[in-house]
Amino acid sequence: MKRLVRLVFALIFVCLLLLPACESETVPISKEKNTSSQTHVVVIGSEIEGMYLARAAVDEGLSVVVLDPREKPGGQLIQGQMQFLDEPVDDHNNSLLQGSVKTLFTRYKKGEIRKANEFEQYYNSLIKGIPIESGITIIRVDKDEGHGAATQTIKSMTYRSADGSEKTISANYWVENTDFAALTGDLGLARLPGIETVFGGSKDYMAASIMMKFRNVDWKKFQTEINNLSRKEVEDKYGSTTTVTDKFTWGFGKVGGEFAPSSKEVFLRGLNAINQRDGEVLINALLLFNVDPSNKESIQSALNLGKSETVRILPHLRQQLPGWEKAEINGYPDYLYIRDYNRYQTEYVLQASDLMSGRMFWDNVSIGGYPIDLQGTATHTWGQHSGDPDKYGMPLRAFIPKGYANVILAGKNVGASAVAYGSARIQANTSLAAEVIGLILGKLKGEPGLTKLTEQEMNDIHSYLKDKYRIALSGADAKNKIENLSGDQIKQVDMGKLTLP
Repeated sequence: MKRLVRLVFALIFVCLLLLPACESETVPISKEKNTSSQTHVVVIGSEIEGMYLARAAVDEGLSVVVLDPREKPGGQLIQGQMQFLDEPVDDHNNSLLQGSVKTLFTRYKKGEIRKANEFEQYYNSLIKGIPIESGITIIRVDKDEGHGAATQTIKSMTYRSADGSEKTISANYWVENTDFAALTGDLGLARLPGIETVFGGSKDYMAASIMMKFRNVDWKKFQTEINNLSRKEVEDKYGSTTTVTDKFTWGFGKVGGEFAPSSKEVFLRGLNAINQRDGEVLINALLLFNVDPSNKESIQSALNLGKSETVRILPHLRQQLPGWEKAEINGYPDYLYIRDYNRYQTEYVLQASDLMSGRMFWDNVSIGGYPIDLQGTATHTWGQHSGDPDKYGMPLRAFIPKGYANVILAGKNVGASAVAYGSARIQANTSLAAEVIGLILGKLKGEPGLTKLTEQEMNDIHSYLKDKYRIALSGADAKNKIENLSGDQIKQVDMGKLTLP
């Protein structure tokens, strides 16, 4: 009996010794707190301009990951439904569209892409095969300070996924592609002076907009009755430049001016409208002031105000416009069109004089055009038209934050003064730039060196882009519209204090 008891105790003792090993085999391993990954390019944000960069880089053989702080992808084009597309043209009305964005505009003008679901289909085809993670929050950016000019680099970024897990990703290049500087706002860069330099006051931004959607509009009647009026009758009743085609409208400044807004935070300007077919119309005209795109509460408040103001605007349009007598609201977008927010110092900052002189650069990544259109603020609701460039170059250096070797700016983050930004910000201009940069990254095989390209190397790249992609970035002949101005007058143009016809 004693021997049996001793044997039992011995077995218990052995089991206690082996318990940790047993536990390691039977207890599930807990989820890791942080996972790591590596890629060639990380794009922060899902605005369409950066997606052209991502698509080009992937097609050139690079790995790309898109990390989007917004809950759903697509930004202003898809979530904000800013689907009135502005086409850049030169003084002879020749289109300046090149690259992949030209396909979008071609189908848009043909009427194949007009409605929200058609834009979504196009966007989804653009990003097919590119991994996108929405709803992320940046926790930390790890940098290598380097030595000398343009030698700081981002090594890795730690972020929180929508499910709460932490992840760290490393990359060769990082792209700022949000409308609220989610990445560049924390890099210690100097903010470029904003629209306050033109209109006065403290730090300020051009207005945001909510797109207004209507149905049951008789566009044929609308077009016919407006165009049956004499030019003087149109201008007297609706305002100068008012035009209605079978596809678009612009002008109608008096229609906007005669509407009484509910508060100082909202304003109805002239009507840029697109015929979406089947009686559906989309209007870009309702301005919202003092919106902070980095603040979800500010965005939601502006959305609510925009929706309620659209309800008030509907009877005004029914009364003012022929063919709109039975118009109804056709829903609302989930997001806003953010025109302007903090932008930061770049290796080259475009000035209004660059645009108006038609300046071209050895490191062109786009040839842009469009009137210098400064949208309004709460204190200057009608904004300002500062001039009409013929066409102009956009250098790679305007898309590189000052002092950083592996950070790229996309879309509305372009380095441009407050005045030049009125034209440079146009989606088609910066979409071409983004695609070209993506192609250049592919040529570099994703390796460092973007900021070290020489003039000769860029000449070779320009030849390659022209031969393979039919994108022409050199040899353009642009009209200099300020050649007869004095040095002081040119300074006034750059400050927005001298506007040109």
